[in-house]
Amino acid sequence: MRDVAVVGFAQRQMKEFDGSPTCVELLVPLFAECYEQTGWTRKDVGFWCSGSSDYLAGRSFSFVQAVDAIGVTPPVNESHVEMDLAWAMYEAWIKIQTGEVDTALVYAFGKSSAGVLRRTLALQLEPYTMTPLWPDTVSLAGLQARAGIDAGLWDETAMAEVVNRSLGDAEKNEYAVRKGGSSVEELLARPMYADPLRKHDCAPVTDGAAAIVLAAGDRARDVRDKPAWISGLAHSVDPMSMGTRDLTRSPSAAAAAAGAGVGGVEVAELHAPFSHQELVLRRELGLADDVAINPSGGPLSGNPMFSAGGIRIGEAARKIWSGEATRTLGHATSGPALQQNLVCTMEGRA
Repeated sequence: MRDVAVVGFAQRQMKEFDGSPTCVELLVPLFAECYEQTGWTRKDVGFWCSGSSDYLAGRSFSFVQAVDAIGVTPPVNESHVEMDLAWAMYEAWIKIQTGEVDTALVYAFGKSSAGVLRRTLALQLEPYTMTPLWPDTVSLAGLQARAGIDAGLWDETAMAEVVNRSLGDAEKNEYAVRKGGSSVEELLARPMYADPLRKHDCAPVTDGAAAIVLAAGDRARDVRDKPAWISGLAHSVDPMSMGTRDLTRSPSAAAAAAGAGVGGVEVAELHAPFSHQELVLRRELGLADDVAINPSGGPLSGNPMFSAGGIRIGEAARKIWSGEATRTLGHATSGPALQQNLVCTMEGRA
């Protein structure tokens, strides 16, 4: 296997929908930031891969417009996945492993303001028995949270503790859309939104984009003193039908963790769009009690569709670049109630 590292990362999250830029307007400054971090130009990028959704954009082949942000000459080696940035990164990692290229820039974008996100995401459900009922994302997460409470696996206080810690940590994150912890008692006093979820238990809806730069071997060492070397990368998926799953568990997350190897992780950035899902992931990933969870504030502070999972990997890589950690984990999820999961472990090397 070739040594591949994360050497660049940039993100944008829009706090307001009014005047939210187009995908090209979002991506151009992100690419410029990645070029500045690496010292590259577009000619140094061997492979491009994007993540987005035509359903979210409301038009077919919406990713083609985003390619305008790359530039037209010279022609580029480009691909696209109808998934989160993390899965685009997985494809790029495979591309580098084949030896065809040594570098890649992956990016993703999503404008949730184009429609009603809770309704749009019903289109990813099982199409014969679930989608015709149009159960929205928050309601399904509420069912999952209630199943865990009724099973005695967590309670509303534990959920509020996740929120309070996340929003407190988000104070240090300039990109956070929601921030500012208060107290567990104050959070529990707020009204229900989708019982047993309160609004703060649900990730905010936002427009945004992100980009990650990968490089192999010496190309990575030329860019950074402390590249975030990818030591493990795996993803798995659970059945599409909600009725065939125990919603209090996530076997695909456990399988991805086993494939990537999570031993010795000091920091874990978990893509848990609902507070109780962090509690599920901690158990399924087998994280020790001393692991720092979502020091960036995590998705409860900002969750742009199709970028949020990749942002978790980028935030985990930053901890290695800064020397704050030597082994980190980035996690991404897709689908209802933690149906699909990807785990990426990274490490710093002397």
